[in-house]
Amino acid sequence: MKHIAILGSTGSIGRNALNVARHLGYPVLALAARENIDLLEAQAHEFSPALIAVYDSQKAYELQKRLPNQTVLAGMEGLLAVATYGEADLVISAIAGTIGLQPTIAAIQAGKNVGLANKEALVSGGALVMRLVREKGVQLLPIDSEHSAIFQCLQGEKAAAIHRIILTSSGGPFRTWTAEQLDQVTVNQALNHPTWKMGPKVTIDSSTLMNKGLEVIEAYWLFNIDLDKIEVVVHPQSIIHSMVEFQDYSLLAQMGEPSMITPIQYAMTYPDRCPGMLKPFDFFKNAKLEFSLPNMQTFRCLALAYEALREGGSMPCYMNAANEVLVERFLQGEISWKEISLHLDYLMNRHSVVSLDSLEAILAVDALAREEAARCEVTSC
Repeated sequence: MKHIAILGSTGSIGRNALNVARHLGYPVLALAARENIDLLEAQAHEFSPALIAVYDSQKAYELQKRLPNQTVLAGMEGLLAVATYGEADLVISAIAGTIGLQPTIAAIQAGKNVGLANKEALVSGGALVMRLVREKGVQLLPIDSEHSAIFQCLQGEKAAAIHRIILTSSGGPFRTWTAEQLDQVTVNQALNHPTWKMGPKVTIDSSTLMNKGLEVIEAYWLFNIDLDKIEVVVHPQSIIHSMVEFQDYSLLAQMGEPSMITPIQYAMTYPDRCPGMLKPFDFFKNAKLEFSLPNMQTFRCLALAYEALREGGSMPCYMNAANEVLVERFLQGEISWKEISLHLDYLMNRHSVVSLDSLEAILAVDALAREEAARCEVTSC
């Protein structure tokens, strides 16, 4: 039995992690969320965590009044306290965005094993995070379905035997749309993902294929493999979650229903497996599997992610933060869907790459990217 702390307990990953913890009978010792205190209050009543944190300070104050007999901390200090909570064996890092970077690093430095669902930690600070993982001797267990699939396929295999890693992508809601249709994309259309139910930022990233680009960068750091050996294949059914091809050209694929339950449970129980929550796979219901190449001209964000990793240094961090701001601007109706990639391309071309050797350097580049993305206008981009 493992003792769990969850960063981002009110998001889709966090809610599923609590479902799995309930199923397994694992105690949940600490919970953190950004601002959804109504759901967090209900979670606190059910799981009775010893520590609760809310990133929004005012919301934390409100929740403390509702839960006078429990400890509620605010801001980054609260997130860090949850990430390093003494009795926790495994920290689920599932807060979307760069605010999840510092708590993830803090958990690793505290010697905690981390179930990682926060892409930004590796995209922005991959070199630092992986160095700390090695120094502290902790496990960094991927929760994203694609990286969990690769992780499972590589059990018992040697890294030298890998020929390529193949990340599968649903293709998002606009996989078959024409250029003319893409000129008219609405926020509601972009939020209507055909397969997965996720938060708004991740859902928009999936529509532009930036989410897959971030996963390419994440795979590079997690599996210590050359970028040229990481490929993306569009697979609309999302049944094969990802694949590994070996030097003898045999393939191992991890497959199952498109649900986050399985990768979350695998991270929680690793290296063991326990009875799951899903129904047995129905081959007849899922008899058709399709594959195609992604269009990197139409979905420019995927190409930009490859370019950022090839450039190295601060470029992936800069790209990630700028994209986060541009996605929010799209959600607010300030820019169009197509302008997310157009603005991002322009901003990346102007960025002067620097080395990132500390958390402070990462946060400085992140802040710069956000400032520049926030003021980037159509006339200048």
